[in-house]
Amino acid sequence: MRPDTPAENVDHNAEAARLERTAGLYPEDAEHLLTQAAAHRELAGDRAGATALYDRLLSSSGPLDNPHLVRALKASNLWEYGHEAEARAIIDGVRAAAPRHAAPWVIVAESLESHDELEAAETTFTEGLDLLLGDSTGEPPQSTHPLLYGRHRVRRMLGAAHDDRDRLADTLHTSQVSLDELHDPKRIWSLGSDNPAELEAEISRLRAELGAYREALSRPFPVAVLHWPSTEMTELVSAYPALATEYPSRDEHLATIEASLRELAASGTPNLGIVTGTVPSYEAFAASESASPGDTSLLPQYATTLAARGRAVAWPPERGAGCWCGSGRGYEGCHGSAM
Repeated sequence: MRPDTPAENVDHNAEAARLERTAGLYPEDAEHLLTQAAAHRELAGDRAGATALYDRLLSSSGPLDNPHLVRALKASNLWEYGHEAEARAIIDGVRAAAPRHAAPWVIVAESLESHDELEAAETTFTEGLDLLLGDSTGEPPQSTHPLLYGRHRVRRMLGAAHDDRDRLADTLHTSQVSLDELHDPKRIWSLGSDNPAELEAEISRLRAELGAYREALSRPFPVAVLHWPSTEMTELVSAYPALATEYPSRDEHLATIEASLRELAASGTPNLGIVTGTVPSYEAFAASESASPGDTSLLPQYATTLAARGRAVAWPPERGAGCWCGSGRGYEGCHGSAM
């Protein structure tokens, strides 16, 4: 489901079933697809069905990319339908495992927060930030922003004085409504007010929050441009000479990708990404569409399918990250040098 699809127009059970079928077709993407399917089961009120999908992933024979995230999601879901003791045990396990990804920390901390365990939530947000940021004074990775914002929110509710990380969260927050105002624990009182000015102010704050949530939700659904690594591109053009006009050279292919993404960014297109193709995957996709791999019109469809399967990498890369082209150099010193 795209984030701009009205919730009332979505059959969450049907969407979950579609994602489960797709996971059967693309087992290499089962983790991403079944996690989405479980979310739809939760939205449909089928908490047990969501747990079954999380268990299916955790019991799979192959390794998961982010098993701690799956466990965190399972714990959050279990707590929502009365399995508090099991949820707490899983949350303790996730925290003890000290995952190097921000998402599991966010999920377990927010689960604690939603059940009024504010002190434990604040401790969990802090543990995650201590692990992922340490004593770094540079700009924190985008993935850690929800940890900073969540910690700020909980500390505001606890009445704690601002510290350096709260001030960092304030600096990163770009909405027209400040974090202090968004996280004001007295806001709920304004919902019962009969003062039009107070109600209008609350509507503005809620709109600002909704915009931030929509931006975050839309990240997994990027406009994706297709990238072929050098060996894959050589094999592709050799097997399907008709594609030589589309890919006359490796350097031109890379330059076209960067130019296309910059043009899209300049036009205001959000959530841009790059997907990396392989010849076997592309041939399988062509067969599924009953089409010839030499058909150039199939390429954008393939890119869209890879993005929908969670294969997109956000563009531009975060500051200090390696270039998307695989050169081994930093993006700023490679294709991002002119930005």
